[in-house]
Amino acid sequence: MKILLHACCGPCAIYPVRILREDRMDVTGFFYAHNIHPYTESLKRRQTLEAYAQQIDLHLICPPDYDLEGFLQKIIFRESNRCMICYRERLTAAAHIARHGRFDGFTTTLLYSKFQKHDMIRDIGEAVGASEGVPFYYKDFREGWKEGIDESKRLGLYRQSYCGCIYSEKERFFRPAK
Repeated sequence: MKILLHACCGPCAIYPVRILREDRMDVTGFFYAHNIHPYTESLKRRQTLEAYAQQIDLHLICPPDYDLEGFLQKIIFRESNRCMICYRERLTAAAHIARHGRFDGFTTTLLYSKFQKHDMIRDIGEAVGASEGVPFYYKDFREGWKEGIDESKRLGLYRQSYCGCIYSEKERFFRPAK
């Protein structure tokens, strides 16, 4: 099976790539940058993913664009639904590439994180896959959470401390005065 793996970063790709390859899948990575802020953070994540992909001989698709404005326009005044909108954006982009690249399916490293909304990701992935005509491959990669973290530390990979968007960065670092 030829599968496209949306990968948000190098550390989150470690376990899913290993498992997909063990399941005899031909894996290609795909990096989507529009939701990651600031731009310098997006670059760090991309460079880390590219370096990791080179180490493990993973073909990687990294579009050169960075549509910060488009992403924010979709989120503004819908902040309470930002994760749903973001998931849909990333999975739609992955499904589109999977369809045009003649992949047998697509999946995401979002399914590796214990902090993401798995039911929502699965529902959106399946809906997007149906509309694009390419199956969404659901697998709960969370069981490899610790293994992926340990391996990323062993490899010295850059590890981010928030999901990616400007709102998640604020939630991670801003502590209002009491």
